[in-house]
Amino acid sequence: MAGRRRPANGGQYFDCDNPCTGEVWARVARGTAADVDEAVAAAREALSTWNGLKPSERGKLMLKMAELIDTHAPALAASEVRDNGKLYAEMLPQMRSAADWFRYYAGLADKLEGAVIPTGRPDMLTFTRLEPLGVVALITPWNSPLLLLAHKLPTALAAGNTVVIKPSEFTSASTLEFAELFAQAGFPHGVVNVVTGFGSEAGAALVAHPDVAKVAFTGSEEGGRRINQGAAADFKHVALELGGKSPNIVFEDAQIDAAVVGAIAGIFAASGQTCIAGSRLLLQRSIHDGFVGQLVDLAGQARIGDPMLPETHVGPIATPPQYAKVLEYIAIAKEEGARCVLGGGPYAGSGTSGGRFVLPTIFTGVDNRMRIAREEVFGPVLAIIPFDSEEEAFQIANDTPFGLAAGVWTSDMARALRASERLQAGTVWINTYRTGGCSTPFGGYKHSGLGREGGVEAIKEWVQTKTVWLCGKPDTNQPFVMRH
Repeated sequence: MAGRRRPANGGQYFDCDNPCTGEVWARVARGTAADVDEAVAAAREALSTWNGLKPSERGKLMLKMAELIDTHAPALAASEVRDNGKLYAEMLPQMRSAADWFRYYAGLADKLEGAVIPTGRPDMLTFTRLEPLGVVALITPWNSPLLLLAHKLPTALAAGNTVVIKPSEFTSASTLEFAELFAQAGFPHGVVNVVTGFGSEAGAALVAHPDVAKVAFTGSEEGGRRINQGAAADFKHVALELGGKSPNIVFEDAQIDAAVVGAIAGIFAASGQTCIAGSRLLLQRSIHDGFVGQLVDLAGQARIGDPMLPETHVGPIATPPQYAKVLEYIAIAKEEGARCVLGGGPYAGSGTSGGRFVLPTIFTGVDNRMRIAREEVFGPVLAIIPFDSEEEAFQIANDTPFGLAAGVWTSDMARALRASERLQAGTVWINTYRTGGCSTPFGGYKHSGLGREGGVEAIKEWVQTKTVWLCGKPDTNQPFVMRH
């Protein structure tokens, strides 16, 4: 923190293992409330320095940071692969994307403009000021630590805030490496701080800290609920990007080959460990059997193994608790009466000894009332649900506590437009799945979260709006009546 690494106040550390091998590869400081206090104090002290810079100067520093991310992208990507087991082939482009987020918001740093408001009063000048919130907390997950940090951090910095980051205890190494680049880029000390540790210790202390103005969190529904409750005690601003049980809907008039590929991309990419996973595949009954046959054939060809190898399609499950959870849900699905047509358990092929691998798994005969269709698995497990009519498809799709994303495959553009209106989701993909970018808003409906990340409007979620009434002709009349 404040530009340098140091041990935790308590002197304790914890181990991080490689999910591909099970071997410990990093030891990370176990931060406590005392470390959070120091990090928040450093961020608070840096506020005046950071806001003393011209907005364009802050933007230039962010552009420099983007250059450094590009330069260090291979090393950062490799660190994330060791931490969470996702494919290097995906992590490297994610690092490039993180750089793009810094460039995008660097360009907005000097474009936070208030407005002069016409009130119809000739003796008044009324205008608004957009001011930073102050010290903000960013709590990130283990599945894509740096990309999901980039969804928050550059926006907060461009708006003039200073930050304290708490990465997942399962994937802290890449965030620590990333944070060191800020000093190289020339950022003032204390603008960006990292406290590593456990959610119940460092995370809880950060959420409860009285000098933190906003908490932004990406993670599970339950984690988001706890953070929202904790932040409410001090009326902190909150942004939550939580879970999903996203429907991927295929109509009979779709381009079937493309939809099969899209269904696989939606659930088996990243081993299903993504909040936008298309974990419910809704198939029109007339194409159900043929589609399932193609899907099983193609998904069954997926190569499982070392995520650093370019030929690997499916890597390991990132954490021991998540590995156990995925296998538990597979067992639940079987108990509920769903039919397993692919996979259905651990994978122990060549080169995977000690790792946490699960076979790509597909269930048919799923009813939307089953737990496998209603609860987030966060693994390579697909539930297939048949439907007859468009209306039934939309009803099933919306019958979930979540609303993060949805996919629709159809050649009927009128239907596509109806779907974009009817589906209760923050993102709707038509004839594609699992894509995004820094210029487009992202967030969820219902239990999938609060607020939006990305796009021009997102920066306003990191500022407060102040209205100023400047009177050019003070009134000396009746003081007991409000002026109108």
